[in-house]
Amino acid sequence: MPDSGLNETPPRRADAESVAIRDLAYADLPAVVSIEHRSFTSPWSPGMFVLEMSKESTVGLVGEFEGRIAGYIVLSRYDRAWHLMNVAVDPDRRRTGIGGDLIATAFGRIGEADPVTLEVRASNRPAIALYERLGFRPAGNRHAYYPDNGEDALIMWRGDPAAAGVPGEALGER
Repeated sequence: MPDSGLNETPPRRADAESVAIRDLAYADLPAVVSIEHRSFTSPWSPGMFVLEMSKESTVGLVGEFEGRIAGYIVLSRYDRAWHLMNVAVDPDRRRTGIGGDLIATAFGRIGEADPVTLEVRASNRPAIALYERLGFRPAGNRHAYYPDNGEDALIMWRGDPAAAGVPGEALGER
């Protein structure tokens, strides 16, 4: 059964010296897709990864621990904002800091002031807490966003959504 995404295991920190973060390569896709299928009830297909990787504006990274891919991130630019499209860590390596390291490294490759958005399952409290620690703030909901169970997605932003052309009323501001 796929992991609930709730990260019930106790936290443990991977040795930062032993986690290598590098560019995502097409040869990494079997390992990435394996993690994807063990992480999500509505996983991306290999073709979805290939599509995002083919875009010049995509930042794709993997984190390796003990010589094996332990996580990945896909961050793509759309118009004036970046979208954190996908991030996951192998269920056996969760809560070790790898996910945060991947996100921080990806953010180091884009402009500091560039706005970044994402959607996350409203029930995924550990992920929401991680995103909040990384500077994201809730900005609305997408009703019935996830096709597997109709769950809402929480929309989050890091930076100023107005810089991406998102009007305040779209964020629930009056």
